[in-house]
Amino acid sequence: MIRCHTELMNIMLDHADLKPVFFAPFVSTVMRVEPDWIDYNGHLNMAFYNVLFDRAADEVLALIGAGTDYVDRQRHSYYTAETHVRYLRELKAGDAVRATFQLLDYDAKRLHYFEQLFHADAGWMAATMEVMALHVDMDAARAAPTPPLIAARLAEMKASHAMLPRPE
Repeated sequence: MIRCHTELMNIMLDHADLKPVFFAPFVSTVMRVEPDWIDYNGHLNMAFYNVLFDRAADEVLALIGAGTDYVDRQRHSYYTAETHVRYLRELKAGDAVRATFQLLDYDAKRLHYFEQLFHADAGWMAATMEVMALHVDMDAARAAPTPPLIAARLAEMKASHAMLPRPE
């Protein structure tokens, strides 16, 4: 049984040679709202919604071959350039959540995607996030073309996600 986000990332990296399967949408592992993330209003602080969305996006990046091993080896990564978050329902300490990831579009240097955060037990939606990310050469500190293997995996993911309704 997979116990944590880091363990899943290590499993994905160990099997990076396997051809990934792109479900529509991608669904993250279960994550938990940590007690230290609760604000003085008694619910999840807005900054930590971003952490949960980011962890789900990390799972997707590992799946397409752009995870931490890729960053270490190639000195390239995806950087978030713009986000739009909608906070729909409060989350509390200990709540189990899952995020979905839908690739809306991509080109040689950009990813445009949409995530939804759901309460894993009750099923209701807590938040959504739309993201524009750039593929960056970290040494040159500028956007750079995505390598062919990652571009091919993005094409497969987009074809799978094309059957999903486009979010508002």
